[in-house]
Amino acid sequence: MSVAGTHACLETVYRTEARRVLATLIRLLGGFDAAEEALHEAFAAAAEQWPRQGLPANPYSWLVSAGRFRTIDCWRREARLAGTLPELLALSEQTAEPITPEDIADDELRLIFVCCHAALAPDARIALTLREVGGLTTEEIARAYLTPAPTIAQRIVRAKAKIRDEAIPYEVPDRNQLPARLESALQVIYLIFNEGYAATQGPSLTRADLCAEAIRLGRLVVDLLDQPEAHGLLALMLLHEARRATRVDANGDLVLLEDQDRSLWDRGLIGEANGLIGRALASRQVGPYILQAAIASIHAEAASTADTDWTQIVALYDVLGRVAASPVVTLNRAAAIGMRDGPQAGLTAIEDVIAQGSLDGYHLAHAARADMLRRLGLAEAARVSYQRALDLTRQPAERRFLETRLDQLSEHRTLRD
Repeated sequence: MSVAGTHACLETVYRTEARRVLATLIRLLGGFDAAEEALHEAFAAAAEQWPRQGLPANPYSWLVSAGRFRTIDCWRREARLAGTLPELLALSEQTAEPITPEDIADDELRLIFVCCHAALAPDARIALTLREVGGLTTEEIARAYLTPAPTIAQRIVRAKAKIRDEAIPYEVPDRNQLPARLESALQVIYLIFNEGYAATQGPSLTRADLCAEAIRLGRLVVDLLDQPEAHGLLALMLLHEARRATRVDANGDLVLLEDQDRSLWDRGLIGEANGLIGRALASRQVGPYILQAAIASIHAEAASTADTDWTQIVALYDVLGRVAASPVVTLNRAAAIGMRDGPQAGLTAIEDVIAQGSLDGYHLAHAARADMLRRLGLAEAARVSYQRALDLTRQPAERRFLETRLDQLSEHRTLRD
């Protein structure tokens, strides 16, 4: 193979193997910082040796060995570690047997679970997961979340320090701990997806790169851990992703579900998601992600808003409210009631939710109320709610949509007068 060909192979290996190599090096070397340095050393060695020696039969194992032994040699040379040579000798003699695919899978799971540990702050979990599992640079994460790169770097540093100082174990949780730990990991992945699906800031409503990364992480968890809720989350993300291209028009303006061109929805992703839902439901372990995916599937399979099985959607929200109660779930159920029973019933249900107080600062609650009022012909009351929603959101696409609704109400009043 030519030198250019070897370098191209090296770049491919970096894209496909770097995160797996890092996960194993963290286990072998006992920490993030040492493993990241070892990863850089391993690829530096590969860039030097592979053009002369050719691509190894197993690049992953070669890189793990190179990174591990270069790091241990470095430690041995450092005078400050002179008193720990027996421990270093033992470390260098570990894992003489070849690493199996099962070992690799376990290492990847360990990395996911430690990055998503509930002891870390949510923003730190997201940053650390994108950096260490997703392989994004600090600058890429900062751009994605419109946050200064030093702030992201500090979050990552603090998260690693907390893992080290609190001795958070680098391990796959046992059966008793798995549900809670898996919930935290899935939550982090869904938070990443949600920021891509409906960005809280920035000029665009959607961020394809974050959606893609969350789906990749979701697939990784499903491949590594056959758990119904993991299948449910992946299915939910795929169903949302299937219609992402129709959620905004050519100008980047918001298009509501009822107005989207369903012929453009990705039927391949919808079919894959439905298969995952079937597998998850067959386990008879119903969790919040499975239920949300089932609701999204009903929307995806309906030919139009009018043909949507709103009775089934309300029933699924009833179950979801028992499994994972939240004000937003109650709001979504209220909106579905409005579609099933008419805008007056929907308005009553939505106002009941808002009256409880927890969603008074949530722009979508006021937008939902405004929509029911508009459908009832109560233009002035709808105007007040649309304005309240507009005051609460900073997302440009959502603001343009709400401003358009207000303009339409003004035009209607002018024509009526």
